[in-house]
Amino acid sequence: MSVFRRTALLVAGMLAATGAAVVPGSPATAALPTAAVALGDSFISGEGAGSYQPVVDVNGVAQPFPGWSAPNTNAFFCHRSASASLNQATLPGIQDRFNLACSGGRPYDIANPSGGRTKGRSVASQLDQLRAVAQTHDIDVVLIGLGSNNSSFTFGDVAEKCANRFIADAWTGWWEFWAYLNGPVEQEPCTAADLATAAQVQAATAETIAAARQVITTLDQIDADGQHRVIFQDYTNPLPFDLEQSYWEEDGRQDDRDKFRDLGAERYAAGCPIHRASLAPGHGFSQGLGSIVSTTRNTLAAEFPADDLVYLNVQHAFDGARLCEKAGSPGNALATPIRLQDGASGVFVTSLAGKDKIAIQRIANTCVSYFQTCQESWHPSAAGHAVLGKCLTGAATGSARTVTCTRQPDGTIVTA
Repeated sequence: MSVFRRTALLVAGMLAATGAAVVPGSPATAALPTAAVALGDSFISGEGAGSYQPVVDVNGVAQPFPGWSAPNTNAFFCHRSASASLNQATLPGIQDRFNLACSGGRPYDIANPSGGRTKGRSVASQLDQLRAVAQTHDIDVVLIGLGSNNSSFTFGDVAEKCANRFIADAWTGWWEFWAYLNGPVEQEPCTAADLATAAQVQAATAETIAAARQVITTLDQIDADGQHRVIFQDYTNPLPFDLEQSYWEEDGRQDDRDKFRDLGAERYAAGCPIHRASLAPGHGFSQGLGSIVSTTRNTLAAEFPADDLVYLNVQHAFDGARLCEKAGSPGNALATPIRLQDGASGVFVTSLAGKDKIAIQRIANTCVSYFQTCQESWHPSAAGHAVLGKCLTGAATGSARTVTCTRQPDGTIVTA
């Protein structure tokens, strides 16, 4: 059996397992049902939104939730959510929707089984899954979110680095040795160079362009009528440009001095364990991701002038509703707070108040050993994915090839 045919059968099994329509072979003259497809990483798969569906692995087995202590390579941890933006968007004329994205997805995963790389998940390549969908459907809309994870850096590593530095700084003195499983953690705020250098962004851009080129080439070969809109979405930062003032200080201590446990506990509870000095570099990092996506779209638009390629800028889609942007966080935010577990128990730690540094070390190490216990952190919530769904609606139904999605002060979402 060929790799393509085997993958087609696996995806057919996946669709049956999740209740999606599977259409039998039709005569060449019959019109296929239309489909919208999502490819890419966590911001597309629905990470943070909950309602995760079983995912068929590379062996054709539908994987439901395997338990908190299961290997993170399990296909389920792609976290394909029923509440992902693809499923919340209004897409006139689309009959079926297929979420093929995978949390943690990289450009490598587009043409290769994700399990072929370090920390990959046991799923077929996204292109093979796409080809299987094209056997039964006419693909009209493709949403791609790619670039935040690559060979040079990943969103998860960046988030973990800056949050861990803050927590280490809050609970330990500079003279104290505090070892995570992967070694001591620095206590200084993150700088731009800590997140991604210019050379790394350049390398990530080339990597993303190459993978996206494979998607466009494949679509032009397999799409039933050759007509499809491809939307390249970038990323929105879950954190504000500065924290609301009530999160600046606690017990007379700010985050620019040694040890500030009460402040550390307050920010963790609010979902934003981060140095204020790390926020500007973080937004610079987000803008760099935006440049990766926009450059990818523009490069491929020049290479494939007949294709309908759109850049969707969502960097301001959460304005006014980011974590700790206002008092009352995380309840009034569109992003998920950082949440850890004390062991792979399934019980999230919502407060660090009163915990000593040994307990903090143990809780932090759970995330290292069982990444699924913390991987939802700092992603769009179900409400956030609903906002991104509105952004997608604007990009899919309008005529512009560059679309900016912005949240207004009253909460209205505007695409232009």
